[in-house]
Amino acid sequence: MSASPSRLAFDVGAVRFDAAGLIPAVVQHALSGEVLTLAYMNAQSLHQTLATGRTWFFSRSRQKLWNKGETSGHFQEVVSIAADCDGDALLLRVLPHGPACHNLTRSCFSGSAPALLALDDVLAQRMVEAQASSYTRKLLENENLRLKKLGEEAVELAVALAQKDKPKAVEEAADLLFHTLVALRAAGADLEALLACLAARAAR
Repeated sequence: MSASPSRLAFDVGAVRFDAAGLIPAVVQHALSGEVLTLAYMNAQSLHQTLATGRTWFFSRSRQKLWNKGETSGHFQEVVSIAADCDGDALLLRVLPHGPACHNLTRSCFSGSAPALLALDDVLAQRMVEAQASSYTRKLLENENLRLKKLGEEAVELAVALAQKDKPKAVEEAADLLFHTLVALRAAGADLEALLACLAARAAR
């Protein structure tokens, strides 16, 4: 799932720039829905974004256009652009290649990651930082244990659903999601790969 200039159809004439010729642009992860940053665009940066399929903004501090990722390599492929009901704000849905923030965090807004995405980030850290006694680390390093637990959680969820035990089913579903994300990490994949697969299926 990637953007291309031909897919970015957008009516620039519907945009209402402010007195300084700018419009706020909320940048959102196209797969997770996470808000990544708030930037500003002028007519030129908007046209550049539409032409290239990557985010271009206007820096108010430097008073110049800048292409996100031009120095860091952390560029953003634009999936879609939409204006709000008044035409005075934009929503850019993107596929980020690297952190959105200059502080090298996923988002400029701390605590904005959806629960599953935050969990996946923790798992990535545990792969390199967790102590050997950590349950997650044990799962990551022991394939037999990892697969055994994955199977057990799936069975326990099925049983809870069959018994129509709603609270238990929710708990078991959470356990299964956790063990699924651990197994994906161990296989070299992550939640974003899973979300991309689901998005591709939804588009069929």
